[in-house]
Amino acid sequence: MKTKLLIALSILALGTATLSADAYKKCAGCHGQKGEKKALGKSKVMSEMTKAEIVASLKGYKDGTYGGAMKGLMKGQVATLSDAQMQEIADLIGK
Repeated sequence: MKTKLLIALSILALGTATLSADAYKKCAGCHGQKGEKKALGKSKVMSEMTKAEIVASLKGYKDGTYGGAMKGLMKGQVATLSDAQMQEIADLIGK
């Protein structure tokens, strides 16, 4: 089951987006359309995080310095995001 989930999420992460709405699309499946959900019941609710917290967590996932149970999965999800895209996601979702 976990393998199938990882494969499905990896497929979603293949494309690199240029706009915040596009960059966030691959996040919305687990985090909700407005960042209102705990992804797979384990993450923080993104819409309750500040923009700075979102950017820091995304950068940390990318470089492997942040995260708990979903650290490995998230590293793959953010691998193609630029710093600008991470900021755009934070601007779209964060408070």
